[in-house]
Amino acid sequence: MVTQRELPAGRYGSRDKRRGPRWVYWAVLAVFVVAGLVVAYVAYVNLGDGPITTESASYSVVDDGSVKFGFTVTRDDPSKPADCIVRARAGDGDEAGAREVYVPAGGAQRTVDTLVHTSKRAVIVEVYGCSYQVPPYLKNG
Repeated sequence: MVTQRELPAGRYGSRDKRRGPRWVYWAVLAVFVVAGLVVAYVAYVNLGDGPITTESASYSVVDDGSVKFGFTVTRDDPSKPADCIVRARAGDGDEAGAREVYVPAGGAQRTVDTLVHTSKRAVIVEVYGCSYQVPPYLKNG
């Protein structure tokens, strides 16, 4: 016959599981669900597609010190001008040149061509990013 051993209650606690009220469990669960939804929303807003997207259209190396680059800009608000930063990179991965490009208002989609001067031969050209916050020196020039 197998008997159950009695453990000292002072050392291990009693076997009676005391649980709090059931509503506490549901309240804590609700707080975690709401926190998860807030984190998901913030991630979606910050990591989702921005108001301006770009796509490379063409590029050609003119010489060891310059590259011609064309790209298409798509904006959610065509009435606003945009500022795009284009950068050229050399074969070793270094940034060989960069340029800010003014994209005037008008048209939800627009193709822009630019010439980027480089410190060494470029092997890739890319749009680093675009913004509706156009600095005054680009608007006037």
